[in-house]
Amino acid sequence: MACSTCSSSGGIPSGCGNNGSCGTHSCGKLTVFNWLTDMALPEGQEPCWWVEVRFKNGRKDFYYNAHQLHFYVGNAVAVETGTGGYDLGSVSLTGELVRVQMRKKAADTDVAAARKLLRKATERDLEKWEAARAKEGEWMTACRQMAVQHGLDMKVSDVEAQGDAFKAFFYYTAEERVDFRQLVRDLSAALGIRVEMRHIGARQEAGRLGGLGICGRELCCSTWLTDFRAVTTSAARYQSLSLNPQKLAGQCGKLKCCLNFELDQYAEAMSIFPEGKKIKTEKGEAEMLKMDILRGMMWFAYRDDRATWIALKAEDAKAMMEMNARGEKPAALEDKQVVEHRVKADDFVEIVAPMEDSLTRFDKPKKKNRSFNKRGNRPPQKKA
Repeated sequence: MACSTCSSSGGIPSGCGNNGSCGTHSCGKLTVFNWLTDMALPEGQEPCWWVEVRFKNGRKDFYYNAHQLHFYVGNAVAVETGTGGYDLGSVSLTGELVRVQMRKKAADTDVAAARKLLRKATERDLEKWEAARAKEGEWMTACRQMAVQHGLDMKVSDVEAQGDAFKAFFYYTAEERVDFRQLVRDLSAALGIRVEMRHIGARQEAGRLGGLGICGRELCCSTWLTDFRAVTTSAARYQSLSLNPQKLAGQCGKLKCCLNFELDQYAEAMSIFPEGKKIKTEKGEAEMLKMDILRGMMWFAYRDDRATWIALKAEDAKAMMEMNARGEKPAALEDKQVVEHRVKADDFVEIVAPMEDSLTRFDKPKKKNRSFNKRGNRPPQKKA
């Protein structure tokens, strides 16, 4: 993900010169626009020396700027890891908005126990980090082969190399608990680095790998979605969707997260609909055949005339069912019928000329070659 201004390529942005006030929001996943960047601090207030740093696949963390260096969004920096060595990332947020983000994510603000932001990354640091990232595909292939050799039921989906090329994190998914201790020892000896295995869920895997959804847009989990809430089949039932697992499942194999996006709206719209599906009238008993939740419409048909559908508003159908509950019967459904306007073929007006609507109007007519006759011979030249 990158904008054409800074020409970033998923790694360290080259810098577009906007210094944190970029309006395209395209330099990385889950970008936060710093709307406080040009506002002065109140008098006497200490500036926030915490910095938000982004790593591969949108992973973010907060580091304390102990040396009180000045950074811009997009600067490559070296940070502490807590387990020895250092890691490289890019600054994603600075200033007072970091304080708000830390409060939102319930991050620890203890300076004594915080990991420090060491320095700006040098050219040598970037070269070592890029060389380590170039080996990630090779390391993942080796890990998958060793997992098959050890008979482990796990799927290695991604590898993230540490900035100092001293350690690598292998992300995997598994249905059950996996004993990978021997795998870690063999893999560390073969690659010559420290290895750490991290278990992730199917939704987190899809978010790290990315892709396109059935809507044609990038996956929500890889662009902006930060929390993965439980999705049940009741969300599809509320929205009158077909319970087809192939259509309701996303790239992760689970139910799509977008089923929850409009669930509250559908639940509110469903409050005006009656619970029953039959109406008894003096003309006969009718059954519900179809309903449109957002329009608040229901279609009924008499048992002896199933081909004729009668459209009713949800409020009117609910009132008729309440009459049936009291032992009363309405005269007929036609008294409350909603007449729908159907567009006829005569309503369309041809506003384009037939010649302009022709598919071959841009084809140029072929010119006949008169230099040859029907037999393919050149006609005799006339003498002057």
